[in-house]
Amino acid sequence: MFKLIRSLLIASLVLSAPAAGHAQSGYEPSPENLEAREWFQNAKFGLFIHWGIYSVLGAGEWVMEERGFPSYTDRPGIPASHYDRLAEQFNPTEFDAREWVALAKAAGMKYITITSKHHDGFAMYDSALTDWDIVDRTPYGRDVLADLAEACREEGLKLFFYHSQLDWRHVDYFPRGRTGRQAGRPEHGNWDDYIDFMNGQLRELLTNYGEIGGIWFDGMWDKWEAPWRLDETYALIHELQSQTLIGSNHHQAPKPGEDFQMFERDLPGANTTGFNTTEIGTLPIETAETINQSWGFNLTDHNYKSTEDLIRYLVNAAGRGANFLLNVGPMPNGKIQAEFEERLRGLGRWLDTYGDSVYGTRNGPIAPGPWGVSTAKQDVVYLHVLDWNGSVLALPALNREVVSARLLRNQEVVPVEVTANALLVSLPLRPSSLVDEIIVLDTRE
Repeated sequence: MFKLIRSLLIASLVLSAPAAGHAQSGYEPSPENLEAREWFQNAKFGLFIHWGIYSVLGAGEWVMEERGFPSYTDRPGIPASHYDRLAEQFNPTEFDAREWVALAKAAGMKYITITSKHHDGFAMYDSALTDWDIVDRTPYGRDVLADLAEACREEGLKLFFYHSQLDWRHVDYFPRGRTGRQAGRPEHGNWDDYIDFMNGQLRELLTNYGEIGGIWFDGMWDKWEAPWRLDETYALIHELQSQTLIGSNHHQAPKPGEDFQMFERDLPGANTTGFNTTEIGTLPIETAETINQSWGFNLTDHNYKSTEDLIRYLVNAAGRGANFLLNVGPMPNGKIQAEFEERLRGLGRWLDTYGDSVYGTRNGPIAPGPWGVSTAKQDVVYLHVLDWNGSVLALPALNREVVSARLLRNQEVVPVEVTANALLVSLPLRPSSLVDEIIVLDTRE
């Protein structure tokens, strides 16, 4: 009976989807979308949350798969019939959406991106299209996305949904891609039915949870050449909520219909991971990174980045015109572990003092270098001196007059000399505990 109801629901969602003529190949963003892009670029800092039934095993979000990314050890996969048992053990009775939002605000974050569905196909919300979701399959039985959406609205944070296009469990995700081959599914399926199902779930997310800041797609890299019907999917999203920003972690140049470009574990254009594109488009940019090495909760991963390292990453991203999306993987009880909380609050304290040099800025007129980066806001240029032990910092000349220069931390005047080819900044003795010496340049054309 459930399968019949599900089929009827998917059919109704497909029939109400935008017609093929609404292809995003000719996409022109709405005024609301352009305004949202501007807000996004000003926001600069967001919280990424990877949370699902995989947290029960404490071995990361890829535990169902037979192999993980290079940061994981090789391991046998878990067939879907066995993996399903994790849902019976997922009961996050200590989850408090308001606590999460309060922590994000304390960290200085302006938006939250959470996994609505990861590669295991499990919906972290009440989906009418499947019973493979948190309400129908877990003893917890509550829609955590609904709670989080309400808490975000109360506190003025925007909510984004991560949604995996890849699905290791769905029978119609066929032909198989590079991953998910050990799930024990039949070797047949209807790809169009799968895309209809995915679009149906996206319609639910964009209909039932209020205003959504963006959809953060992942998984297209599993089989790049598949008929993903992106035009249809992107048109559906923009029709339902025109301001919603679309980004995709496909590791390629932006595609028509997308509203921001993302880089995974990399600063824009720096392909240190080996899978990111080096091409930077004209859209707003975001870079995503973890606090340890795992996206999902991992009991054995103690390789935590320091608060100072994370401040440097935030500043380096801002100096390249990018947002910083910093990830936490909550525990199966719904709590965010103390190591993550400590670092988030440390970032918030730093931003309380130095946030003017990050929020609302764009990459500055001086290109990033070994010394640091620059950001800018109207006629103010911020020099973020991250690595410098000398007394005079020689930078390229600006194409504008420097009216004054001062330290952001105490407003002390900084001597500068402007030549035809250089800007010479005399730096004071640097306190040993200082992560980023920020010079504020007031300028005029």
